[in-house]
Amino acid sequence: MTQTAAPSTPTDAEASARPTSYGQRLTAVIAERGPLCVGVDPHLQILTSWGLSHDVAGLERCARGSVEALADTVGVFKPQSAFFEAYGSAGIAVLERVLADIKAAGALSILDVKRGDIGSTMDAYAAAYLTDGSPLAADAVTLSPYLGFGSLQGAIDLAGEQGRGVYVLTLTSNPEAPALQHAVTASGVSVAQTIVAAAAGCNPGPGLGHVGLVVGATIGAAGVRAAGVDFAGLNGSILAPGLGAQGATPAHLVDIFSSALPLVLGTTSREVLGAGPDRDSLRAAARRAVGQMEAVAGLG
Repeated sequence: MTQTAAPSTPTDAEASARPTSYGQRLTAVIAERGPLCVGVDPHLQILTSWGLSHDVAGLERCARGSVEALADTVGVFKPQSAFFEAYGSAGIAVLERVLADIKAAGALSILDVKRGDIGSTMDAYAAAYLTDGSPLAADAVTLSPYLGFGSLQGAIDLAGEQGRGVYVLTLTSNPEAPALQHAVTASGVSVAQTIVAAAAGCNPGPGLGHVGLVVGATIGAAGVRAAGVDFAGLNGSILAPGLGAQGATPAHLVDIFSSALPLVLGTTSREVLGAGPDRDSLRAAARRAVGQMEAVAGLG
């Protein structure tokens, strides 16, 4: 009589081979360096203010110089892919080096690409940004769910397998957004709330999950309430761009997120990069922003 073998217990080697989850890594870096993400957005105004040429050489000096200056101060960087793509293949090569710099600094990278597609195309995007060994692999990427949250499932699954994360656009600050994001579905809840619920379903715990949200820091508490959004049960990170030059302050985050504030990763770009190119000025601006975020999050 054939006897069925009992399920084997994973060995220590097998357990150690599994990637540390994105949630674990994000929690650790926030504990060490604070809940701040600095956007690496080398647009023309920043290049000009740094006295740099509007070419690939200027792009590289700004982007890589920012990461180098802030390497031991900032825990999370968010390169905006568009500013690199604008220079063609040479710009993409700079982006690859920036991602490598962030990794070498012991920080996490969130590549802001806002990809959203279906089937094999979405799978190809996921492979490009979320697979070990890919030149463009980041610790997390931004995704658009407006072809249906389910269209992102391949990227969500791959991110989890690879110990990486995704941030899904939920409530954005552009004036065109409410017509879609605040619209009420047949079930009586807003489109934004359905995205929150779907993301929460991907984060069963324990610990912080790998599916986060993008919620603009400048939307205002009234906008969130109008959309009927409740972040309870998300168990994931919330990326909140718009601090500083775009008009939002850490105090605004308290009104927007309330009890979900511990999940929020405040994001700024021009407020910090605008202090460059002087290394000490960049670091001072970043330290101020970190301190403000720690204060509102109750970490300071």
